[in-house]
Amino acid sequence: MTTSVLQQPSTMTAMLRRLYLVRFAFAVVWAALLFLTASATGPFLTILLVVYPLADAAAVLWQLRSKDQAASRAAERINVAVSVAVAVALGWASTVSVSAALTVWGVWAAAAGLAQLATAVARRSSGGQVPQILSGALSVLAGLAFTAQGIQGASSISGVGGYAILGGVFFLISALRLGALQRRAS
Repeated sequence: MTTSVLQQPSTMTAMLRRLYLVRFAFAVVWAALLFLTASATGPFLTILLVVYPLADAAAVLWQLRSKDQAASRAAERINVAVSVAVAVALGWASTVSVSAALTVWGVWAAAAGLAQLATAVARRSSGGQVPQILSGALSVLAGLAFTAQGIQGASSISGVGGYAILGGVFFLISALRLGALQRRAS
């Protein structure tokens, strides 16, 4: 019994580390594609905007596979539902206007940031969560800024590419931190 208890944190740490590395790579590739196409509205921009929250939902579902604290599970389930709803809303909003899409993105970024913050605080004992706490807090602030820009009629959505890269960097930092914790534990 002691062996399985000791292996669980190591297994969870390894799973989170892989997830964070995948999320970093996805964010960088996604942002590069957005920067290349942000000036042109149309189906490709719509697809990019829809894919990001769906990838977020898939990543959170991957996290739910871990045996973790119940508190973070509730925030993660809410995050999945919100991300799927936002994918649908972004699909619609991106056909209306860039400012409508930016407003939807902003509201989602703020809500997802709150969920990320709650999950990271609940997981802080597993290590490597300080960057996720900071990322969640910054996501709330960025989301509020995107919402304000969208409401004011912004004509560019390229700022969300920078937001994605910054979030990816926080995931990379967390992955590196978790890797260091794993090496120390071995």
